[in-house]
Amino acid sequence: MTRYRASAPITNDWQHFGFDVADGVATVTLNRPDKLNALTFESYADLRDLLHELPHRDDTRVLVIRGEGAGFCGGGDVNEIIGELIAMDAHDLMGFTKMTGDVIKAMRECPIPIIASIQGIAAGAGSVVALAADFRIVAASGRFAFLFTKVGLSGGDMGAAYLLPRVVGAGRATQLLMLGDTIDAETADRYGLVSELVADDELVEATAKLARRLADGPTLGYAQTKALITRELDMPLGASVELDAMTQALLMTTEDHAEFHAAFNEKRRPQWKGR
Repeated sequence: MTRYRASAPITNDWQHFGFDVADGVATVTLNRPDKLNALTFESYADLRDLLHELPHRDDTRVLVIRGEGAGFCGGGDVNEIIGELIAMDAHDLMGFTKMTGDVIKAMRECPIPIIASIQGIAAGAGSVVALAADFRIVAASGRFAFLFTKVGLSGGDMGAAYLLPRVVGAGRATQLLMLGDTIDAETADRYGLVSELVADDELVEATAKLARRLADGPTLGYAQTKALITRELDMPLGASVELDAMTQALLMTTEDHAEFHAAFNEKRRPQWKGR
C-alpha cells in the first residue's frame, strides 16, 4: 500500500464481483452470468470504491473489466434496482444516480489504464462502463445498447451524453442515445467505439496481450496521458498546450525518461519503473 493511504486499509475481499491481481494486472470479473452480469446497488458501490483504491495499491498497473459467461454486462438488474427505484423518494434516488455516475467519473480519473474485454451484450450501464474504459477489446459476438430511453429515461445516463459524442461524434451519439437500438460489433467498430475487434476465441489472448503491454510500459507516462485526455476535453487550445508543456517538462525529470536515453544508446529495451 502506498504511504498516501494512511489509516484506511486496502480491501482484499470484494464480495460483489470477482477480483484478482497477477503480475501487475488487476481483473474485475462481473460474475452473475445467469443475469448477464447485471449490476446491483452493491456492485456499483464496490466498483466505485475499488477504483478509488487502485492507485494506492503497489501491485496494480492496469485494470481489466470483464464479464463471466455469454455477456459483458446487461446493465442494472431490472428487479433488484429498477423495482426498488420506483418506491424510492427523491433523496434516495439522487443518492443512487450520483453513485452510478461516480463509477464512471472514477474510471476516467483513475490514473491506471482500464481495458474493457467485451463478449456478448454490453447494455445500459454496461455500455457506459465499456465506454468509460480506455480500451475496448470487443469479440465478434459483442453488442452495444445504450437503451435508457427504452425504459423511459434519458439517454444521457451516467455521463453517456458527455463521453459518447467525444468517442463517436455527435451524430452517432444522438442516434445511439435517443433510439437506444442495439448495434453489433462490426457497426460499433465502424462508429469508432471499438479499440480492437477480434474473434470470440481470441478475446482472452488479445486482452491479455494489451494488458501485458500496458503493465510493462511507462506507467507514469500512461497515467499523465490519460489525465491530459480527460482534462483537456473541455479546455481551450491555449490552456491545453500550456498544460501539455508543464506536464512534459515534469516528465523530462523522471527516471523513465533517462532510462529511455540510456536504453537507446545501449541498444536494449527500456526497463520502465513508473518513476
